[in-house]
Amino acid sequence: MATLTFDVDAETPILAQGRRFADQPMVMSHQSYGPDVGVPRILDLLDEMRVPATFFVPGWVAEQRPGLARSIVDRGHEVAHHSYSHRPPTSMSTGEERVDFERALDVFAAQNVDIAGHRAAMWSATRDTVGLIAEHGLVYDSSLMGDDRPYLVDTEHGSVMELPVHWSLDDWEQYAFLPEPNIGSVIESPVEVEQLWRAELDGMRRYGCLFNLCMHPFLTGRPGRMIALRNLIAYAQECADVYFARCRDVAEWARDDPETPRRPLPDYDVDPAVYPD
Repeated sequence: MATLTFDVDAETPILAQGRRFADQPMVMSHQSYGPDVGVPRILDLLDEMRVPATFFVPGWVAEQRPGLARSIVDRGHEVAHHSYSHRPPTSMSTGEERVDFERALDVFAAQNVDIAGHRAAMWSATRDTVGLIAEHGLVYDSSLMGDDRPYLVDTEHGSVMELPVHWSLDDWEQYAFLPEPNIGSVIESPVEVEQLWRAELDGMRRYGCLFNLCMHPFLTGRPGRMIALRNLIAYAQECADVYFARCRDVAEWARDDPETPRRPLPDYDVDPAVYPD
């Protein structure tokens, strides 16, 4: 099973590092390239290859571009919750995380965009995050790394299906570069990235895993990188055992599978004398 996911962060990761960057046209145009150029290009490629995808959109981005989320859904893809502000939950208090989480839901409700899943900003979920997801009736999360297959996480509000992620399947680790703020310092060859992702796909086919690829339109939406993505999709389509699906569909299938495991959130009693803050 394979999921193509796109985090349409746009300007939010930069603004989360400081409002002052709003006055820097180079930095902000680097980010706006994602929804303005990258997303349409990606949607055209998905049409060409006839594969569905999931787009994780911060509420702020959907609010600033009112037709964006709807345009993605209308092309047959899924829009999912990616916070409101793209501030990592681990940087907020419990109350702040709740306000941010619910504000994003309000944006999508106002735009009549149905939301089934969530991904934390920077994948930095807290122990409260999964509970918020279940409390608000969402089906799945895609922020944790406790397996390479879908697994259930129980909360006081019910269980949430986790569709795990990993840094090896994130284009941020391959392509992200800005002098300031420093969001990364590497620009890898798309040829090398395609080779890396093919190797991960082959390994996951061997072990029956979920190939959950995370991309960002301001990164993967660049021309040479789009060719690498097209080649990867074509390779996967040649493999008889690879099937592309939206995250919400994978979550539903995994919930119906009696062999889907349950895994608790990691919880440790850490001695401060051994591991001080």
